[in-house]
Amino acid sequence: MDLNEKISAYLNNYKCNIIFNAPMKEHTSFKTGGNADILINPKDDEAVKAVLTFAKENDTPLTVVGNSSNLLVSDDGIRGIVLKTAGGLCDISLSGNIITAGAGVSLAKLCLFALDNSLSGLEFAYGIPGTVGGAVYMNAGAYGGEIKDVLKSVTHINPRLECEQKSAQELSLSYRHSFYSDNDGYFILNAQFELKKDDSKLIKERMDDFLSRRKSKQPLEYPSAGSTFKRPEGYFAGKLIEDCGLKGFRVGGAMVSEKHAGFVINYDNATTGNILDLISYIQKTVKEKTGVTLETEVKILR
Repeated sequence: MDLNEKISAYLNNYKCNIIFNAPMKEHTSFKTGGNADILINPKDDEAVKAVLTFAKENDTPLTVVGNSSNLLVSDDGIRGIVLKTAGGLCDISLSGNIITAGAGVSLAKLCLFALDNSLSGLEFAYGIPGTVGGAVYMNAGAYGGEIKDVLKSVTHINPRLECEQKSAQELSLSYRHSFYSDNDGYFILNAQFELKKDDSKLIKERMDDFLSRRKSKQPLEYPSAGSTFKRPEGYFAGKLIEDCGLKGFRVGGAMVSEKHAGFVINYDNATTGNILDLISYIQKTVKEKTGVTLETEVKILR
């Protein structure tokens, strides 16, 4: 029995979708990347644990992704199992002013749920194209707000395949960083967000304002992974890149956005190789001309 047959039989009684030889360009916001051997979309916590157990017992490589909106996949693809939360783990509930949302819930859905219940604190996240799991993993933020500002706790499966909960204070949350980005083997199941009551009209006005600013300043019409680089201390990555004369610079089908230099975009059927070469060229040029080292915000799976 080969791996595909084995995992199909193992997961037969669990709620999940399985795709073999899955083209990752169809599952990433950059629209690039080779195929994943096996892509699994679990629908509940039991399915997640079953996949993690199978991978551990069979020594199968495992990669966890959310909406893949901050991900760059190699043109060679991904070996083993890709466990995708977006489209599954979508439960969302309310208790008082605390929202509990599954790792696969989109930030858009989370923000709209908060709005419907007149809860404020998540407006900054409206328009960020990720999931709850990914947002917690990287402490996503925009317009002065961060996930750590509203996160209460997270439930995950640890490397021993045990379900446990950690408070936000235990997660080492800082700029684009968390406990999870430093420690492999943890799978986020859901997160709790503690918000504040406010007038729903005012909440919607703030959400619309942030979304409008995002649309006017960012190249949302092209595939990308959002801001390509982290903000260097004391600087803005986009301004550094623009000041180096790199707006519109291309490598193959990859280009530095002419709308916002902090974005590398898939302008014309780019490959992941094109994008990586352009990222390297930007880093080299900015370092030579300004002395500043740019670190990627996008996660690169080689």
